[in-house]
Amino acid sequence: MSDAAALLPAWARIVHWLEEHAPGDAAALRPGASEAALDALEDGLGFPLDPALRALLAACDGVVPRRASDEAGAFLIGYGLLDTEKVLEGQRYLASRAEEAVEEGYEDEVGRTSHARWVPFAQALTGDLLFVDHREDGYGTVGELSFGDPDHRRPWPGLAAMSDDLATAMERGTPLPGVGRRPAVHEGRMLEWPAL
Repeated sequence: MSDAAALLPAWARIVHWLEEHAPGDAAALRPGASEAALDALEDGLGFPLDPALRALLAACDGVVPRRASDEAGAFLIGYGLLDTEKVLEGQRYLASRAEEAVEEGYEDEVGRTSHARWVPFAQALTGDLLFVDHREDGYGTVGELSFGDPDHRRPWPGLAAMSDDLATAMERGTPLPGVGRRPAVHEGRMLEWPAL
């Protein structure tokens, strides 16, 4: 089964769990992006989207933007899903950071802290990002970029694996493997992931 095909059942489990246990997060979900919006995103990127990321955006075009930590929508371990416009904006930002690093003689930073083929799909209020790598080496892997850290992490081999891990942790109330966080519902309305 492809990563895109495996993503959809896991995503449906996440949405179902949010509807049952974290209604604020469920209400923050936006409808899926249209084919025209997804095509426009790919045109802006200059390369095709990872099929699993395209499937995720087709199922949910981000969440209602959050302005404070007490607002729902950050059910992806503290990150809120981006819509197609913000995905493109985020990729352009990472591409410009990579270009600046090369211009300033810090070529070794490219691929550690930024890259033009990293496509963000979720962002924390701090600016930290979850992204899907679109380079040939590491294609489809999910990375986490914290702007205070000298390097990024790669906690999942793809969006389907990430979604399945999240859904399983949410359903069972167990810690998320390899991430050091566990699910907890705050005020009966939104999911949080406190550290273990």
